[in-house]
Amino acid sequence: MIAQEIIPRLIQIHHDVLKPCACEPFVPTRAEIEELALLVLGPDMQAAHSYIQRVKRRGLSLHVLFTELLEPAARHLGRMWDEDRCDFLDVTLGVARLQELLAVFNDTHSVPAMGDMRRIVTLTAPGEQHRFGLAVVEKFMRAAGWHVRSEAGASPETVIKAVHVEWFAVAGVSLSCDSRLDVIEDTIKAIRQHSCNPSITIMVGGAAFKDCPQHANIVGADGVADSAATAVLLAQKLLDQSLMRRACSAA
Repeated sequence: MIAQEIIPRLIQIHHDVLKPCACEPFVPTRAEIEELALLVLGPDMQAAHSYIQRVKRRGLSLHVLFTELLEPAARHLGRMWDEDRCDFLDVTLGVARLQELLAVFNDTHSVPAMGDMRRIVTLTAPGEQHRFGLAVVEKFMRAAGWHVRSEAGASPETVIKAVHVEWFAVAGVSLSCDSRLDVIEDTIKAIRQHSCNPSITIMVGGAAFKDCPQHANIVGADGVADSAATAVLLAQKLLDQSLMRRACSAA
């Protein structure tokens, strides 16, 4: 009776209540990614806002929006800069606008003092000599409206003291050599333990993570950025997620 009567009825109810979606999941094409990149470089920002609102109405998740559209658009802007197709000012403006679109998508743009929350501390592993990439990241972050405190080259103790006395939404860690993953792992644990912001999030970048992004899980980071342009968007994404978790816990 269960097999012949009850289960078929349950299946029929399931199909009646949850109609199949007529449209395919939104997967932006290369042309659409490049179109968005050009929109954020252009004078009509409303066109980019309208584009994101259309995407939102299709039920696109934050993860898909980030990995399939905004992050690739940021990487495309970075390539345009590398190829001298636009200057640094254009790229930083475009990335800042992509950050704004991400906040609009998550409805965190209306959070009071959002600008004051865009605070990041950046650091390297002890003895790290390759700091140019981190310096570029810091330039992009500042251009996108983030307050940046650079602790590149500082000891772990100095970094821990900094996050203990000053509020930061994000800590950004750069590492070029994967032989120091254990040091970074210990530093990240100490940052979380001593930060005056109990919800501080951690993003990592650098050569140690570019070819092996899974190293981010090993050190306990919340995300990995493969370029300066995408670092801005990842920091905003982590801030948005932190704000949404806070709102859910308060509800």
